[in-house]
Amino acid sequence: MPRMAKRGPKNPLSDEHKAAMAAGRKEGRAVRDYLDALRANKPKPGRPRNAERMTQRLEAIERDLKGASSIDELRLLQERRNLQSELAAAGSGSELSTLEGGFVAVAKAYSEHKGISYATWREFGVPAAVLSKAGISRSR
Repeated sequence: MPRMAKRGPKNPLSDEHKAAMAAGRKEGRAVRDYLDALRANKPKPGRPRNAERMTQRLEAIERDLKGASSIDELRLLQERRNLQSELAAAGSGSELSTLEGGFVAVAKAYSEHKGISYATWREFGVPAAVLSKAGISRSR
């Protein structure tokens, strides 16, 4: 029996449609990356720590480790590890500002396409100043 040739799609996508789909993926990626970074950098409750205080605490931990009991040593080692991670993460603030720029560039169009209101952005935690830069007003 002869083999039948494969058929292409019945309605191939136009170049305009492909470009619109690519733009939508780009917008979605910029919004998702910014929202993920916002969520990861959400401030913790309580008094904010700064790098100087964290460094001072790390020095105190090193002193306390010398005479610590086994349980205290375990606790101090974990605290040291947590502080070191927190210090490393504090240096990544420039990443958020880079992602913010991408978000600002596409957020208004994304909001219009997806029907997302100003209040919803704010409820998620997007700062009002960022929404203003993006051209998203309270009336939406």
